Amino acid sequence: MSNKPTDKKPELSETRRTFIKQSAAVWGSTMLAGFGAPSIVMAQSTKLETTKAKLGFIALTDAAPLFVGIEKGFFKKHGMPDVEVLKQSSWGTTRDNLVLGSANGGIDGAHILTPMPYLISTGAMTANNIPTPMYILARLNLGGQCISVGEEYKALKVGTDTREFKKALMAKKGGGKAVSAAMTFPGGTHDLWIRYWMAAGGIDPNDDLSTIVVPPAQMVANMKVGSMDTFCVCEPWNKQLITQKIGYTALTTSELWQNHPEKALGMRKDWVDANPNSAKALVMAVMEAQMFCEDPANREEVARICSQRRWINAPMGDIVDRMKGDFDYGTGRVVTNSPQQMRYWKDQASYPFQSHDLWFITENQRWGYLPTKLDTGSLIKQVNREDIWREAAATLKIDKSAIPASTSRGVEKMFDGKVFDPKNPKAYLDSLTIKAMKS
Repeated sequence: MSNKPTDKKPELSETRRTFIKQSAAVWGSTMLAGFGAPSIVMAQSTKLETTKAKLGFIALTDAAPLFVGIEKGFFKKHGMPDVEVLKQSSWGTTRDNLVLGSANGGIDGAHILTPMPYLISTGAMTANNIPTPMYILARLNLGGQCISVGEEYKALKVGTDTREFKKALMAKKGGGKAVSAAMTFPGGTHDLWIRYWMAAGGIDPNDDLSTIVVPPAQMVANMKVGSMDTFCVCEPWNKQLITQKIGYTALTTSELWQNHPEKALGMRKDWVDANPNSAKALVMAVMEAQMFCEDPANREEVARICSQRRWINAPMGDIVDRMKGDFDYGTGRVVTNSPQQMRYWKDQASYPFQSHDLWFITENQRWGYLPTKLDTGSLIKQVNREDIWREAAATLKIDKSAIPASTSRGVEKMFDGKVFDPKNPKAYLDSLTIKAMKS
């Protein structure tokens, strides 16, 4: 990766042309597939069943499409003026409020870690393991997360290679001190990224250290008091760690897997089934908000929106640089217009590839969160509603080049040479040395 600043003008003009071309909205029909039963129902009218929806979010920059949907009027534009976007204190709280549903004081959907709708739908991560069926309607972003390391390891300049970091951790542990890695939800994206990163360098996240759960907004404070040695989370918390001189960025997660899927728009199944036209309207509004967020000309405004108290409530300076793709890692390494920056729309960021959902399920099997004997194909067809995304894209007249021809992005290559072929997830699992499987 080059540290040399690059000319942003070609990307700006290309993205703005795409945004203008794809923003036209004309109402059309909606096609829905049932959960469990593959019947197809065609909507006869574009009349919305409701103009209301309660959507949760965590204070992270990848929730920006929801903030922008409110602030720039995209929900209102698509007939959903009564959408509420409500801050949640943790991913556990998000899950609990989704299980409750808005009828019981909870929420209808959320900015959510992509694996969570599966963990909630199967009951793997719910109280008493009682399932709450959910759908994924869109992906909200690609990449944009980071793994940070405490200031005590600054001399190591830890990056993608964790072998020297392991030696330092084991020396600390051998001296009688606790060592730990923090993530935001068991089986969630941050958990899987930090586990993959550590395991690739020989650190067993189950045996060599404690893997703990910390809400995103509490990461910096916990690192400050020495509760963890490393953590994985989205912005602005990695940058804030550097600002406060508590630690540094080891890597962006797209250095592990370029343009990896990250957050999703997840909704309760019963809400979508009862409100199919309104669900499509939500997706259309979110898609237009994603296009707005992607445009480099809008990044500073998006950062300003994110910084507001009602949304992330963090200094603009801790948000804007990385929002623009400029990364100061805090070690002397500086990358401008990074190819690993978060994507909201470019590179088919919004489309929920089923092959990506399969990777998340497979990694959850790897670490024992989901059983190995699982009909993954059936489960993905139940949860992943890419058909609604395609209907929304058709109604918005999105250029065909931005719409995938397949539900699979194909073979994915990781930074350590491992390959995930969605046609053979077992071969991928078998290639991984460190894992904690359960039947």
